[in-house]
Amino acid sequence: MAGNETEAKRVLIADDELNMRRVLEAILRRDGYDVVTVANGNEALASMGRGINMVITDLKMPILDGMGLLRKLSADYPDVPVVMITAHGSVENAVEAVKLGAFDYLEKPFDQVQIHQIVAKAMHTHMLARRDARPEDTTTHGRFRLVGESPAIRQLYAIVEKVADTPSTVLITGESGTGKELVARALHDNSSRRAGPFIKINCAAIPKTLMESELFGYDKGAFTGAVGSKPGRFELAHGGTLFLDEIGEIPVEMQVKLLRVLQESEFERVGGIKTIKVDVRLLTATNRDLAAEIASGGFREDLYYRLNVVPIHLPALRERRQDIPLLVDHFIARFNDRLKKQITGADPAAVERLVVHNWPGNIRELENVIERTILFCEGPQILLEDLPAELGGVTFRPSHPELPTVEAVVPAAASPPPSAAPLVGEEVGSLKEAVRVETERVERELIQRALDETGGNVTQAARKLQISRKSLQTKMKELGLRDRE
Repeated sequence: MAGNETEAKRVLIADDELNMRRVLEAILRRDGYDVVTVANGNEALASMGRGINMVITDLKMPILDGMGLLRKLSADYPDVPVVMITAHGSVENAVEAVKLGAFDYLEKPFDQVQIHQIVAKAMHTHMLARRDARPEDTTTHGRFRLVGESPAIRQLYAIVEKVADTPSTVLITGESGTGKELVARALHDNSSRRAGPFIKINCAAIPKTLMESELFGYDKGAFTGAVGSKPGRFELAHGGTLFLDEIGEIPVEMQVKLLRVLQESEFERVGGIKTIKVDVRLLTATNRDLAAEIASGGFREDLYYRLNVVPIHLPALRERRQDIPLLVDHFIARFNDRLKKQITGADPAAVERLVVHNWPGNIRELENVIERTILFCEGPQILLEDLPAELGGVTFRPSHPELPTVEAVVPAAASPPPSAAPLVGEEVGSLKEAVRVETERVERELIQRALDETGGNVTQAARKLQISRKSLQTKMKELGLRDRE
């Protein structure tokens, strides 16, 4: 199965051939994925607001072809993996698409095993990408598309400036959500390789049995299902940069082969005998303690020293609290545009509460909090009470397994003032009824808003409300809200 109901698993298929759409849809639905199908690139773009987690698109389509769609998706939805479908004679175009940012490609005719593997990898990559921050909008509060002016971030700017245009390998360390991929991208964009490909791969998303063919490619007949040859990520990155995220996840037996590529700039494909030379600048990242991994035998010491020529450590958000107000303004501007809101800023009390929070999820957690808060904010400013309950708010409790409680949404009605006499008889009954009516009204409003924001996608709406899909469907039935899926 693709995963449980709380995981991201909605696939968009764009292909002008009806039969191809039907075949792919049937295969993916059997694997437990939600599927949206469209006939061209423009229809695909119009469907992206429906909580799409990955896109499978034909290379050749009318109106807007696969390459045009890829360019638009890369700009507007950089975390959504795109897989190209191509005929045998168009493989070179598909390879070029991967160099431009596509996650992978499927060559016709393909078998179900290929589809299962590629979609599973893409979904896992999407899930992992959502853990890391991508503040990519331009900003006056930083450099290299990074946001911040704290001493730690200013030091980071200086390091990027010094080492970007060098051939040295770089090891980027830091907790999840600190922006490691963004730093890797900055190193590539500010180097002489900027015109070459920037190929990225999250090693945690690749099964160990597929790691070698993913990195080095394979020749026809190398294993069951290898009906043709396919270049690996090192080949695709020739003349540019290869970014290996979560490098600590690479199996020890693969580390030997990676070390050889770093030392000799050459390798062989799986099942191949031809030695391939490449010119690649390697960047790696991890949230693990590789020194501890070396001590336990999980990581080779000689490879570590080859990777750690230039170490760059990203501080946790709690270590750069003075940047939080800048990040808050940055995310407010982003989500105003995305959610069609006009929030002017955050009240000082709300900002102060955000600054003192520990942020175990770092920038990604802050980004998610601002998005949820703006989604439910009714006034022109974010106030302290607009924040989630665990941050001092009173109107929304995203960490709770069910919808907001009576105490959260109608605190004034839930308990009389201390000086008031106890209510009895009919007065108690009328108060309970008033609380029930008000609770239902707030629940209906919250659910309807979440459904509207996700295009009626119950799974995505449940995720926004931080409840299970089943609980949301039950509550919708109780409130008379129609399931549009």
